[in-house]
Amino acid sequence: MALSIYEASIPVFIRAFGNLEAILDKAVAQSAADGIDPQSLVDGRLVADMLPLAGQIQRASDTAKGAGARLSGVDNPSFADTETSFAELKSRIRRTVDFLKSIPPEALDGSESRTISMRNGAVQLDGKTYLLRHALPNFFFHVTTAYDILRHKGIAVGKADYLGSFD
Repeated sequence: MALSIYEASIPVFIRAFGNLEAILDKAVAQSAADGIDPQSLVDGRLVADMLPLAGQIQRASDTAKGAGARLSGVDNPSFADTETSFAELKSRIRRTVDFLKSIPPEALDGSESRTISMRNGAVQLDGKTYLLRHALPNFFFHVTTAYDILRHKGIAVGKADYLGSFD
């Protein structure tokens, strides 16, 4: 059986968000234990011209829910980018995952050839190209950058945290 667009997208996003939430939990615990101001982590950046941790999580959320919505043809929920704490970031992750879980697998049937419009119609891609060349790379860029910010700020996370379990 061939790999479906659903299998290559929704479960992948959900799993990565679970790993990211566990990484955030480690950051919260370590900041409390080590006396690190949690706000310095939420506002942390790798370099000045990149988004802070909060922005990276917001963009990962937007990318995943946008991909789910575009590929399934459902409305993309709009989330205001107002998260300023670990609790709010985790809530956004959970809301994103809840939305993704609400999309039935069959809603993505045939989406590999569906025309996906981006940038107000300026970019048109078929669903397979959109997922593999834009949505997944963009999503993992932001998840990885969130991980890297915390790592850069001294949070003791490693590759095993990023990859999570293989259950």
